[in-house]
Amino acid sequence: MSKYGDLVTAEVPVLVYFYAQWNEACTAMDAVIYEVAAAMGDQLRIVKIDVAKNQELIDALRIKQVPTMLLYKKGAMIWRQSGSMETEALLSVTKTL
Repeated sequence: MSKYGDLVTAEVPVLVYFYAQWNEACTAMDAVIYEVAAAMGDQLRIVKIDVAKNQELIDALRIKQVPTMLLYKKGAMIWRQSGSMETEALLSVTKTL
């Protein structure tokens, strides 16, 4: 958990993407995450977290479905979304930072 705290308190906004390798929606979201990363460059840090390997964190953050994305700015969660999104919709959220 302390490593997670270090991740989300970065100076640059951080999008944390919780996924599962077995989930079809997550597989589809991988392309969206890649496109957002390419569009935002160093203005946004993206961290992918596999729910199967991080159960304690999943429980602590109450992640109930995948994909789930959390957006942090200077340590404060400013946005949370579960389910798939289109690239343009996710970009519109991240570009408001």
